[in-house]
Amino acid sequence: MKMIIGLGNPGKEYAQTKHNVGFMVVDAIAEELDVVVEKKQCQAFTQVANWDDEKILLVKPQTYMNLSGQAVMELLNYYKDRIDDLLVIHDDLDLPPGQLRFKQGGGAGGHNGIKNIIAHLNSNDFDRLKIGIGRGQYDTKDYVLTPFSGADKKAIEEAVALSVGAVKTWLDEGIAPAMNRYNTRAR
Repeated sequence: MKMIIGLGNPGKEYAQTKHNVGFMVVDAIAEELDVVVEKKQCQAFTQVANWDDEKILLVKPQTYMNLSGQAVMELLNYYKDRIDDLLVIHDDLDLPPGQLRFKQGGGAGGHNGIKNIIAHLNSNDFDRLKIGIGRGQYDTKDYVLTPFSGADKKAIEEAVALSVGAVKTWLDEGIAPAMNRYNTRAR
């Protein structure tokens, strides 16, 4: 079973913040599949669903961003899945707002949620879908915990909608076709 893991922080106060783009994408996929990601399991909210003929697990870790690896590791162990069954969706400061970028393996790029997943899995060999949030002019911690506004908000809404199809491509065709199709310059 493939796991689609959106990173974010739990709680209403973080729901529309830049750091919660991963949650937003998982929620958009859930809406597409007419399910709700609300089952409490392994320090996460989860939902098993079928997308065409593929069985998937939608995941929103509830450990806060910097401890995301705890929930991911518990779920991998519980479902006896392999690391190559994972797609982790997260925000990226180094991409312009709304730009998508699939990545296979590699380092954390300064992202504490990814860093924690790598530490818990003792591996960086998992697929990611990064969604650009741009860089703010003030402290990174403060910036990622603020809501989107103006043109950035529209770009993120479009990126979240586009991400549903991007994840479907990853499921159906794999990482290489997904990279070829979606790793383009900002629109």
